[in-house]
Amino acid sequence: MKLADKIMTWARVKSPWVLHFNSGACNACDIEILDSLTPRFDLERFGIVLKGTPRHADVLLCTGPITMQTEERLLRIYEQMPEPKFVVAIGTCACSGGVFNGCYCIKGGTDTKLPVSAYIPGCPASPAAIIDGVVKLLGSLQE
Repeated sequence: MKLADKIMTWARVKSPWVLHFNSGACNACDIEILDSLTPRFDLERFGIVLKGTPRHADVLLCTGPITMQTEERLLRIYEQMPEPKFVVAIGTCACSGGVFNGCYCIKGGTDTKLPVSAYIPGCPASPAAIIDGVVKLLGSLQE
């Protein structure tokens, strides 16, 4: 591994920027993601910053099952992210479709359309589980 690659990996692990996308969830996981960013759980202590544009994000946090209405939008956002990019499925609905699986407008979990790097199950996933999952994802990048 070249020195430049090592520096880029170090920077990516020490300061990942995340983008949150709700593809049709009940908003419980969304509230938990925002709670993990508050001073009580303080996700930013790991250098993780929530960004509002996919062009600056390294990690896409997806909540909810993929719906017919949001499928195209999610793929467009994913394509706008720079390489290397990672996807984290947060909550049971994002992991497998959850209680909505089998509905006429549900395509399935996040992994039916995007390559998922980490799964964080739970209904809703707790802030501690979200932090643990994202930190483990970052730890796997260092290896």
